[in-house]
Amino acid sequence: MAAVLYDYWRSSASYRVRIGLNLACIPWESRAVNLLTAEHRGPENLARNPQGLVPTLEIDGLRLTQSLAILEYLDETRGLGLLPADAVGRARVRALAHAVAMEIHPVCNLSVARHAVSASGGAITMEGWMHQFIAPGLAALERMLDHPATGRFCHGDRVSLADLCLVPQMYNAARWGVETAALPRLTAITAALHDLPAVQAAHPDRFQPKG
Repeated sequence: MAAVLYDYWRSSASYRVRIGLNLACIPWESRAVNLLTAEHRGPENLARNPQGLVPTLEIDGLRLTQSLAILEYLDETRGLGLLPADAVGRARVRALAHAVAMEIHPVCNLSVARHAVSASGGAITMEGWMHQFIAPGLAALERMLDHPATGRFCHGDRVSLADLCLVPQMYNAARWGVETAALPRLTAITAALHDLPAVQAAHPDRFQPKG
């Protein structure tokens, strides 16, 4: 039986999980939850995800929420190797992943950005808000990657949890016109990740609603 992922095509958290499912070669199907029409706040989505968020993954008779928790579950049950075997390596990969998923992403969440625009009476624009947080967040991540453990990917030459967080964030940077030319490590790692079929198959363009 295929796993079911309740997601939104442009959701960074959903994008991460789509990559993880593809890396694990797990058959799965996407069921869209439209954030723009507030389906995530509707009773059906709240029943499966009390936070009113995406993604939710139904797999192995379970219903899982929170993208990093889902990815660690897939890592532990499918042997993906998203976290290094050594404690020091695991701490580094989690720090890189959290720098995106717990620092940049939450403040750039669509609901947060919309509230900032509304509360400012339009003095803050959506693009201005995104630039304010994405640009310095990625600049800090670039400095974190100035480290001997950085390889083809964020940690060595094997895809890790950090890489699964990086890809959607770089997509968001491009979407909002954030300049990344001065971030050579992030640019090179992202290019290498985009060469992977599992990453290509998870791209938002493949899940964009028709019409």
